[in-house]
Amino acid sequence: MVDTGQRKVASHFDAIVIGTGQAGPSLAVRLAQAGQRVAVVERGRFGGTCVNTGCTPTKTLVASAYAVHLANRGTEFGFAVEGPVRADMRRVKARKDAITGTSSAGVESRLRGTPNCTVYQGHARFESPNQVRVGEELLEASQLFIDVGGRAAIPPLPGVATTPYLTNSTLLDVDFLPRHLVIVGGGYVGLEFGQMFKRFGSEVTIIEKAARLIAHEDEDVSTEVQAILEREGIAVRLNATCIELTRHGDEAGVRVDCTEGAAEVRGSHLLLAMGRTPNTGDLGLDKAGVARDARGYIVVDDQLRTGVPGIWALGDCNGRGAFTHTAYNDFEIVAANLLDHGTRSVADRIPAYNVYIDPPLGRCGMTEREARASGRRVLIARRPMTRVLRAVEKGESQGFMKVLVDADSKEFLGAAILGTGGDEVIHCVLDMMYARAPYTVMQSAVHIHPTVSELIPTMLGQLQPLEQNAQGR
Repeated sequence: MVDTGQRKVASHFDAIVIGTGQAGPSLAVRLAQAGQRVAVVERGRFGGTCVNTGCTPTKTLVASAYAVHLANRGTEFGFAVEGPVRADMRRVKARKDAITGTSSAGVESRLRGTPNCTVYQGHARFESPNQVRVGEELLEASQLFIDVGGRAAIPPLPGVATTPYLTNSTLLDVDFLPRHLVIVGGGYVGLEFGQMFKRFGSEVTIIEKAARLIAHEDEDVSTEVQAILEREGIAVRLNATCIELTRHGDEAGVRVDCTEGAAEVRGSHLLLAMGRTPNTGDLGLDKAGVARDARGYIVVDDQLRTGVPGIWALGDCNGRGAFTHTAYNDFEIVAANLLDHGTRSVADRIPAYNVYIDPPLGRCGMTEREARASGRRVLIARRPMTRVLRAVEKGESQGFMKVLVDADSKEFLGAAILGTGGDEVIHCVLDMMYARAPYTVMQSAVHIHPTVSELIPTMLGQLQPLEQNAQGR
């Protein structure tokens, strides 16, 4: 920045990228490689949610928890361990920190090592539609890309201001084993942490306001997921319609209004896992004229453009996806349209995600409930994992597989794979959906034995009209 003695002149760039989640760094590098001068602004740790508080650390912990769980099942596989295996949480955390630290450092190193790319560390705030202030620095560009991600939402529950609690981020800093972890929230974050810490050795209770866990899923999926968790000794409290947090010395309590069970659940530690909120409240978006919706998400069109020419929003902050893969796809869409003369759109994206409990849930396309409501003639096939030889061989036969097909076009509508390898197997269906190929192509394919994937063609030979299948069978 040039100081003239009268005013400070803005440093000019072709593009400014705010935030270094899964979309921002790749876009910054692409733009820089195309010859544009790019400024990247990061106020905290490089890599965003996925690298620091999301996928990478949690799936690392899931892997440690799985190893402990498998060791404790040794007698099922023909070996014995001296007493129950307990996690050394300091070593578990150290492993997690090493992996996440390497990933975060890699993102930062890549950006700092990219020609035409200048990194600024600090909090970015808009001064105008084309100017951003970072501390004392004023940056200016004709293209601005917002990739600031989100954080755990903390609803205004009674007692929240006086009761200590953890979030998905702060729980990652714990290097000890909570005696009793009480989790408020039965979505994917609560379920993953709940199973993980139960396997590490904590007592775990999950409290959910709705009538079932992961209530956006089909009822049969929710029912089986609850059964899986309860088999491991996790207590589940549903229909918690009046949640109030309380403090009892060193313990935390959650008062609930449930149809069954005690009126209050007490534990040594409390995790609030009640959704996410975007990091958009302190960016000065009003000075840029950028609109947000009622939940704080930046309003964008199908090309990720805001209502202000020259400003885009990518990743979790735009409300068009809540996953690493959707954020990275946001980068691909913007880069293709700006640099490759493409016409890519969010509307082309097929909903797909995994829930990393064990066994994992892989999901793509419509749920059974959505298919019923679509007005289509729908075919369905379902197979329990107890009839999947690969799952039986591995001693992991919980769950089931379900596929949905349009009876007229013969294209896949969606699938749920709740079982061992389900997080990978789901791509068999997802790729067919993107190809818009009829299910008969996969039905005729020769899959490798023994695998979980080989049973999908078999299932396709057993399709029946949806009306003949009661959900939850």
